[in-house]
Amino acid sequence: MKALVKYQKGPGNMEIRDIPEPEPGPGQIKVKVVEAGICGSDLHIYNDDIAITVRPPVVPGHEFSGVVTEVGEGVTDFKPGDRVVSEAVYYYCHKCHYCRTGFYNLCIDKKSLGYWQNGAFAEYTLIEEQNLHHLPDDIDFLTGAMLEPLACCTHAVYDCCHIEAGDVVLVSGPGAIGLMAAQVAKAEGARVIVTGTNADEDRLQMARELGCDYAVNLQKENVKELVEKLTGGYGADVVLECSGSEAAVRSGMELLKKRGYYCQIGLTGKPITFDIETICYKEIHFSGSMASRYLNWEKGMKLIQQGLVKLAPLASHHFKLDDWEAAFQMFREKKGLKLILTAEGKQETDV
Repeated sequence: MKALVKYQKGPGNMEIRDIPEPEPGPGQIKVKVVEAGICGSDLHIYNDDIAITVRPPVVPGHEFSGVVTEVGEGVTDFKPGDRVVSEAVYYYCHKCHYCRTGFYNLCIDKKSLGYWQNGAFAEYTLIEEQNLHHLPDDIDFLTGAMLEPLACCTHAVYDCCHIEAGDVVLVSGPGAIGLMAAQVAKAEGARVIVTGTNADEDRLQMARELGCDYAVNLQKENVKELVEKLTGGYGADVVLECSGSEAAVRSGMELLKKRGYYCQIGLTGKPITFDIETICYKEIHFSGSMASRYLNWEKGMKLIQQGLVKLAPLASHHFKLDDWEAAFQMFREKKGLKLILTAEGKQETDV
């Protein structure tokens, strides 16, 4: 079958190859990939600058929807023909402290789909039954392919932060993750500010269309004045940093109120410098956010089904798997929003 393979460590070293079609073992499910989204971490895998362990040769891709074609021995909850989506984790131990307390996203022996085990940038992939979710009939495949990043956002908002109705939430970075996080915060009744730069004008417009209260171009408007006006000078209640920008990290900590919640969602791809004493002086609740848990998926699906979060508008471009290099380059240039790869799909440029 055709697959995009990271064939060895080092920058680049990725190409389309013909690899054997997988066969499910006990507890495994073979899935035909229908839609697969490109994540920022996929570019980090390409660049070989990600802290998560990658084991080449491996097929990247962990955001996808598909159809079950075959099940292995012992599988009871899925059958051929089922519409499904999968968590990004491939293996967790069930034994460590984190697994036993429900945070298997932090398992000490965790292995991730698309990093350690072949992922979704292929015609077929194998998934452990415990990591698969049924895709409800009222959620289409395109939306389903974006459920994984949405689950990461619900994890950040519900597990790592605290948002109440009326809170001012600052979301830095109007990419797909930022616009998902903004919608989740809005669903909780927050007043949401999304920030970007001149390069993000189309994305900021999308933020407005999705119901965000303020979409601020930092190169044209003063976000500090806006935050102070909305909060009486106290600062934002919550900052969700989704850009991975060093400047955005510093700005977010400055604009956050004392005892506010700061969550780093975007990966920086390199060490950065910021004033850690700010965390002390302001008693900031500072957290990172890594992947997702089962409940985050259930929450994300309910938000979609209730019309509180919309993902389809974020899918700006479709690419055939053969055209992955053009897709990766577009991602690098921060053009479009969520870019989708399909093995046999159409080529679109909607935005």
